[in-house]
Amino acid sequence: MAAANYSLKVNRDLLDPNFESYRLSLDSLPTYSVELDAAVAEVKLKDTQYTLEHLRAFGMYNYLHLDPWYEDSVLFVDCKGRVVSLTVTLDTALTKPREVFCVPAEPSRCEDGVCASLSLTSSTWAALSDGHGRLLLLRTGKRGDSSHSKWEPLFSENMGEPFIVLHSVSHVQAGVHAMEVLLLGIRKDPEETKGSEFSVNLEWITVTNTEGQGQEKKYEVRKRRVLRGKSVPHYAAVEPQGKGLMVASEKPFVFTSVDGRPVEQPEPEPMEEEEKADPIYFWQQTAEDITVCVRLPEGVTKEEVQFRLTPDNISIAVQGFPPLLQGQTYESVDPEASAWILKNDKSLEVTLQKRSEGSMWPELVMGDSRGEFVMSDDQAAMIHERLKHLTSEELNTDKDRPPCSAQELEDCDVVQEEGSSLTHFDGETLKPTQVVSLGCHQYLFTVTVNPADMPCFCLRHDVDALVWQPRPEQPDNMWEHVATFNALGYVQASNRNKKFATCAPNFSYASHCECLRRAFIYRQPSPVETVLFNRKQGRQVGQVAKQQVASLESDQPILGFRATNERLYVLTPGTLFVLKVNNN
Repeated sequence: MAAANYSLKVNRDLLDPNFESYRLSLDSLPTYSVELDAAVAEVKLKDTQYTLEHLRAFGMYNYLHLDPWYEDSVLFVDCKGRVVSLTVTLDTALTKPREVFCVPAEPSRCEDGVCASLSLTSSTWAALSDGHGRLLLLRTGKRGDSSHSKWEPLFSENMGEPFIVLHSVSHVQAGVHAMEVLLLGIRKDPEETKGSEFSVNLEWITVTNTEGQGQEKKYEVRKRRVLRGKSVPHYAAVEPQGKGLMVASEKPFVFTSVDGRPVEQPEPEPMEEEEKADPIYFWQQTAEDITVCVRLPEGVTKEEVQFRLTPDNISIAVQGFPPLLQGQTYESVDPEASAWILKNDKSLEVTLQKRSEGSMWPELVMGDSRGEFVMSDDQAAMIHERLKHLTSEELNTDKDRPPCSAQELEDCDVVQEEGSSLTHFDGETLKPTQVVSLGCHQYLFTVTVNPADMPCFCLRHDVDALVWQPRPEQPDNMWEHVATFNALGYVQASNRNKKFATCAPNFSYASHCECLRRAFIYRQPSPVETVLFNRKQGRQVGQVAKQQVASLESDQPILGFRATNERLYVLTPGTLFVLKVNNN
């Protein structure tokens, strides 16, 4: 995996250090439902689809699709192969879902099929997989309240093996209409001799129209790019103009072929047994600051030291020598509260004041391995005290402090794999340009806020949940922190039965559902109508964040879950529920 060269920049103005908790509200949510005339096309995994990645990709698939251009409409594929749409015009009088397209039955269908999948490419186009290896691009026309036209397939191709559509976008350049479609499949990997023998393939195809003589424009594949990895990505999306790709995953992805031609992979550096060079600098940290001790050449004077510090970068050099320490700091520092001093003409001691107190840095400068972290005696003693019961030869009989079992850990206690990363790939060079380490950030959910932009993603930062909007047009600020759900990272991670999670496009609430029956709504803090007083802190409470629980009258599993600014849509095999969360 490419080394991390970028960090997510948190907007401190969107954090609330005084947030207390969610208050359970017993206010009921108006809930309406419509019975389906045909069950949802739920696919059960077969014995040959036994890996964890098959389960993540196909077993936990969200069968309900929200139309981001017309948020009163949701769609799904039923067991008759029909794409059906429901448009809510009046919550209290839901109409039956109507058919907009019927997937043609293929004579030779793949036995190990997966779920049919749909991606709404633009306000007039959609991409559809039948779950058996066929990709269709459909011209839908204007989808809206009064639109009842059937969808028209203008491109169809059998890709060979089953896949799902992860994302698709539509754009026009120089008068040529192009659609970028990102597909995910799990394939037998002949090169994999250990483990599950499967690999995860992302296929990025570009389909464009070409003019024929006296014929209507014909759509054909112009370019195919294949990436391979060992884990199902949390997030994968193409840029709006098709100039790049973003992937967040536990294990790295690399491009393996373009239009059927293998992509040359850089040869791994030979493993030479070399003596490890002495560290150039040593550093320690507390919750508030960092102390760095940098070795200097003998006889250096204060005037020869070249020191530069900005909130996100540090540079230490000596006149006439290469930089001793240079690069982007792991998090922001306060330059005005930081200082340096020359000690005995042999070393430079730098004190850096952290802007975000409490967070512990895994590294000082992004990607720099020439230094060594030195733990203080107090930190070592504290860690030893916390962990000594794991190595003690005596049986722990203290009932107040029972031994920890790994099976008792909750999801919120689990740290992501070190290789977990968010990567931006350039569409021309196919090389990673920006890489963010997600080792300490649990991935929570993906949500489309503005259909003209890339989908947002939500990560856990400490106990909060932060929503990030990709900005590929801004290389210096490629991921923008746009919203925060206080304490939601801990709340969601601690629910073992969570199946789907999402939030409203205007960030007024976040929600997650369990496998059966229950949905949880977490609203942003809002002013209270009556006077509340916090007795512990001795102050008046001006805002309260509410939590609500909705229990559906169904014993069927939840297969789909989507949110708009006004409503929550919950899909079971035979029923679509609509929960009124907000009013206009």
